[in-house]
Amino acid sequence: MTAPLHDTTAETEPTAPVDAAASGAGGKVEGRSLKQIAWNRLKRDKVALAGGIVVVFLILVAVFAPLIVSLLGHPPNQFHQDKLDPLTNLPSGSLGGVSGDFLFGVEPNKGRDVFSRIVYGARISLLVAFLAAIVAVALGTLFGIVAGYFGGWIDALISRVMDVLLSFPQLLFIISLVSVLPDDLLGLTGSGVRIAVLVMVIGFFGWPYIGRIVRGQTLSLREREYVEAARSLGGGSRHVLFRELLPNLVAPIVVYMTLMIPTNILTEAALSFLGAGVRPPTASWGGMLRDALETYEHDPMFMVFPGVTIFITVLAFNLFGDGLRDALDPKGTR
Repeated sequence: MTAPLHDTTAETEPTAPVDAAASGAGGKVEGRSLKQIAWNRLKRDKVALAGGIVVVFLILVAVFAPLIVSLLGHPPNQFHQDKLDPLTNLPSGSLGGVSGDFLFGVEPNKGRDVFSRIVYGARISLLVAFLAAIVAVALGTLFGIVAGYFGGWIDALISRVMDVLLSFPQLLFIISLVSVLPDDLLGLTGSGVRIAVLVMVIGFFGWPYIGRIVRGQTLSLREREYVEAARSLGGGSRHVLFRELLPNLVAPIVVYMTLMIPTNILTEAALSFLGAGVRPPTASWGGMLRDALETYEHDPMFMVFPGVTIFITVLAFNLFGDGLRDALDPKGTR
């Protein structure tokens, strides 16, 4: 639970030790804000910092994918049949055709640059994961804070809706929905339609998780002194919700969002693996794993690279999220 931002007596730590002579001579111990305390805790957690560095690196890779591919790879959908064995259609050379020109080798049967497809696949995975997390956080925060603050039949109704959505088979619904979608929808075409559907559906079915957390935090915060003071001064429900309660819910919301993103990455990869993700030839980590099933016995490297990339990405987000949770906990000692 985060300490109220309005509470000036929140946890503070001395910036530096003060000896007895200094304190006797009128030396002053300077306090630190909650942000400074959280940042100092996070800096001490080397594992979380390493995860954060990897997360930033992956985001930069996704943003600058065209530049990276132009410098270190080849167009992701360009075929290189000359790099394949004409008898087996497998990459020539060892380790799946890894060389100075093809850093991760080439794709069996088609000869596409695996490195380029990994880089462009980061765009799809991170885009879907971040946008779906934003949708889930927006809906979960809104409904959770309303349910926790007003209580009564509003809380009961929203809670029952959460229970229904949490018990709904999300993957089956997305697969069924994608199978009947047209190629053009609301001005979007091809993979754009699939990406929009994945973002909306994953986000919609993900908001009850954060909604329950926000609701529980709101139930404990709505009886605090600063909330009662805001009410006594004439503050309406909107003021209390968005000016008093919401700022004190930012920490748990941010932490849960960082832990929700890797789950969304795995969901997108699973859907692409099952054929319900982006349309080929758009690069996707899950789609690459699906294609690797045909040749993994003869060329396992084509499965190793996307699999390791997914593993590192999810691990980095989880490590950073765990460290951020510990850093933002006002009762923590780390």
